[in-house]
Amino acid sequence: MDSQIALLLGQDGIVNGAVYALMALALVLVFSITRVIFIPQGEFVAFGALTMALLQAGRTPGTLWLLLALAAATLVVEAIRHQRGVVVGWRSSAFWALLLPGLAAMLVLVGKPTSLLGQTCATLLVITPLGPLIYRLAYRPLAHATVLTLLIVSVALHGVMVGMGLLFFGAEGSRTTAFSDLQFDWGGIPVSGQSLVVMGVASLLVVSLFLFFEKTLVGKALLATAMNRVGARLMGIPTELSGDLSFALAALVGGVSGLLIAPLTTVYYDTGFLIGLKGFVAAIIGGLTSYPLALAGALLVGLLESFSSFWASAFKEVIVFTLIIPVLWWRSLHSHHVEDEE
Repeated sequence: MDSQIALLLGQDGIVNGAVYALMALALVLVFSITRVIFIPQGEFVAFGALTMALLQAGRTPGTLWLLLALAAATLVVEAIRHQRGVVVGWRSSAFWALLLPGLAAMLVLVGKPTSLLGQTCATLLVITPLGPLIYRLAYRPLAHATVLTLLIVSVALHGVMVGMGLLFFGAEGSRTTAFSDLQFDWGGIPVSGQSLVVMGVASLLVVSLFLFFEKTLVGKALLATAMNRVGARLMGIPTELSGDLSFALAALVGGVSGLLIAPLTTVYYDTGFLIGLKGFVAAIIGGLTSYPLALAGALLVGLLESFSSFWASAFKEVIVFTLIIPVLWWRSLHSHHVEDEE
């Protein structure tokens, strides 16, 4: 391996690591606030990429009908809860189950966007509300269940969403139009404009999330919920709405990730699973609690995958996932045991 090959592999690893970093941040965010290990996070990536591909082909994506069905089911569940005497936040329900799905339907069915910006906005408007709607239907009734129970639900939900992806998009893969067609040559190393877009948008999202949690009242409320859910509830923070917002952010991050990778690689209905798993490895390096360590872990996973594809391409996935074993071993030696209820 010479220096030029090493630089090419390093560039590829950093680009992949940027996407895994977004996955890791979403997983850490959801777990720290809701205790849910959200296995279907990668499905948002595939749904986002393939929804964009269908919009560019002039077709109506099946994810829109999924969004409308989940919105209707959520309203029915909220009405049942209201009849049983449970206090229902109708304003938040109207926002997630009426306003955003209505805007998405109008933009896709009536507006029929043809510009790249319009199709991007339509895709994100379809994908983002899926997060809180899935949370309300699948996870909120189990808010006090054990982490293992929530994990089993996540695995089942992953299977359902993969099946829906096959139904909506078929078995054939798709690519989308690149956000930048520029080509650069830096010291003999070809760099595509889309790769720079991936790294730039990923960096912007990471900084935006940092500022959101550190500078805004809503972000601080989410942090409080992550640190102590009972204490946050006693201080008047609506922890159920915190779950809505965390899943909305996770869906948004997944949708953006799908839009970023679709011009670089062919995306299939089940592509998101491996991407989500590699983001999960990065999140495990951060202990599912540390955002900086998760970012570092994502960069490590991206570089390890890139260089493994050169030295042992047949075993690159094995090498990446094997990374989780020494990490878990080291953490088991340096952490004390706590009961699940704690």
